[in-house]
Formats: sequence, structure tokens, C-alpha cells
Amino acid sequence: MREVAPGVFWVRMPIPIPGLEFINLWLLRDGDGWTMVDSGLRTRQIRDLWEQVFATSLEGRPVNRLICTHFHPDHLGQAGWLCQRWGIELWMTLGEWSFGRMLSLDQVDAVPEDAVTFYQRVGFDQQHLDYYRNHRFDNFRRAVSEVPRAFRRVSDGDRIEIDGKEWRVIVGRGHSPEHACLYCAELGLLISGDQVLPRISPHIGVYPTEPEADPLRQYLDSLPLFRPLPADTLVLPAHNDPFRGLHQRVAALAEHHDKRLNDLLVACGEPRTAVEVLPVLFRRVLDEKSIFMAAGEALAHLNYLVAEGRMVRSLGADGLHRYQRREAAADAA
Repeated sequence: MREVAPGVFWVRMPIPIPGLEFINLWLLRDGDGWTMVDSGLRTRQIRDLWEQVFATSLEGRPVNRLICTHFHPDHLGQAGWLCQRWGIELWMTLGEWSFGRMLSLDQVDAVPEDAVTFYQRVGFDQQHLDYYRNHRFDNFRRAVSEVPRAFRRVSDGDRIEIDGKEWRVIVGRGHSPEHACLYCAELGLLISGDQVLPRISPHIGVYPTEPEADPLRQYLDSLPLFRPLPADTLVLPAHNDPFRGLHQRVAALAEHHDKRLNDLLVACGEPRTAVEVLPVLFRRVLDEKSIFMAAGEALAHLNYLVAEGRMVRSLGADGLHRYQRREAAADAA
């Protein structure tokens, strides 16, 4: 535990996710106890590390509340265990709790054919589809402890009192349905979760659960929510290190996605599948694990352009979705 502001402690835990390697979790001194923000992935290692923290660093005070920013397993994974261990409530937005609860209960004997069809239309070959059938479905349920069936709802604009200080809930979208960030004006702190990260762009993807989703638009529409905060706000992200320069980072994230959109428009003079445009967006080699997330990112950008009317999508006789810049498609017609 490292104190980054009065009563606010940074706990860094390892996670087996390539490119991230650790997650930042937060303990806030709260009267005669502690409020925890995010819980970590469901691994034996993280559970043992939490027990070490509880035994050595809580000053004899209990954890009396858990706030999870969003439903992704590296944030929600230990929530069920922690709530049971301490006898406490889980605080989340409705969208995040319900989506996490739903995925944790989604148990099927075989990979649904509609999910396989989704990735077939994206442009994956049979080898990748076989890998998906064997490895990529039902991972969420294994990565989280049982998500509590009851929770305390938080909503955008809510004020939560922690240790006599007011923390305002700012709900962002796009990375997840209703991602809760926490801002304390008195401390000049923003717990940003994954919504604003200092060195990487949050993952924004489209998946079989909502094939026509436009999460990139939701994400870009959420970025202005952070511009009214003071320029010297200390941002506590879920990954990488705490940082200042919130306004510059928000602008850089918007510019990053604008460049990706323009790159796709240039690349799609001819009809291309989402898999075919992956080299346009990702310079690194994609392995079988990362390529499905990469395809989700590509679809998020393509769906945005289709919704804008700058790209058209067609379904070929081979069952593949292809995307083409609207002017090029009109000229070809």
C-alpha cells in the first residue's frame, strides 16, 4: 500500500494479461473502516495478496464497502469473495452489475452457433473459428467469483461520502456500459478506472452479444465529461501510473481514435472484412488470444463509420461482411 493523497492508498496487483501485467486498486480510509475501489482478477495469487494486506495494513479496521468501477474481470473478479468475506455491499452502476451478473451466469454446453456466425462474418478462417469454439467462450464465468445477487446502485451525479469527503460519480461509456469514475474536489483526485488511461487507449470493442453496437461513439461522447475538472487533477487510473494532465490526455485519446478512423477510410477503397483491416490498426503480430479483441476494436471503428454514413457494409454470397468507403462503393456501383 502506498499513500497517494491523505487517506487514499494505492495497491498494485499482478494480473496475467499480456501488455497490462498489473492493475491498480484503491483503499480509501473511511471513518472506522475502509472503502475499497475495484477488486482484482479472480486468481489465487491476488486473493492471497489481499489477505496479506488485510493482515498487515488495515490498522485493525474492516473493509466496509466495495465500489467496482465496471464489470470487467480484473475489476470485478474478487468482488463476490470480498463481499462474503467482509459481509459488505457491492456498489456499482446498474449497467455494470447486470452485465457482469448475466455473463457470470451464462453457462452453456456448447458454443452458441450465433456467436460462431458472428466471427465467421467478421472474416475469421476455420482455424480461428475452431480456436474460438475451444478457447474463447465462457471465459468470463471462470475469471470472477460469484457476482453478488444484490447490490447498491450508483448513478451519474451521485455524491458518495467517504471519510467525510464528497466523491462525485461520473459515468462514462464505450469501454463498458456504465463505467463509474469517482471524483473528489477536496482532494483534487479522479479515480478513472479504465475510462482514462495515461499511456494506452481503453479497449473498445464489439462482440456477439451486441453486434450492431456503436461503443466508440459512446466513448468519444463521454470524454468531454472530464474537461470541466481542474487541469491539475491527479488521475488514479486502473493501469500504468497516476498522472496529471487530464485535459491533454482526453484530447490525445480523441485524436488517437480520429486517426484510426481516417486510416480505415483510406484502407477501404476496396471492400474489406474486419479481419483484413487489422494490419491497418495494429502494427504488432496478433496471436490467437489477442486477435479476437483486435477484431472487436476494428468492428467498433467500422460500426462508427457505418453509422456516420462514411462507410457501407455489405454481406457477400460467402457470408462475409465487407466494408467500403461510401464514395468508392458509389463509384463501383
